[in-house]
Amino acid sequence: QVQLVESGGGLVQAGGSLRLSCAASGRTIRTYAMGWFRQAPGKEREFVATISWNGGTTYYADSVKGRFTISRDNAKNTVYLQMNSLKPEDTAVYYCAAATSTATIRRGESDSWGQGTQVTVSS
Repeated sequence: QVQLVESGGGLVQAGGSLRLSCAASGRTIRTYAMGWFRQAPGKEREFVATISWNGGTTYYADSVKGRFTISRDNAKNTVYLQMNSLKPEDTAVYYCAAATSTATIRRGESDSWGQGTQVTVSS
């Protein structure tokens, strides 16, 4: 398994931006699809975005489409989530995940997960 560590979370006002990073170690992520999930208090974890191993394919949850952008730098073994036009309902713990395919990511069946980073959006 690959070890994942998220960073970049914090407190931001509505309309603001944050960039999350997910640094991988233990194995290269070159052959992995990567993704982001989030979990708000009292709610189930939900899919946010995923990107294929070469960055050629991306999928987004409808709730973040047009505001969030997932990207990856395989040379740095890192995945990013650029979050713009943030809303209070984006408040959650954000988790990074790795899997063999974007379909596996979207089903939430990843074998590797990070510990999460808190994002809080104030109104």
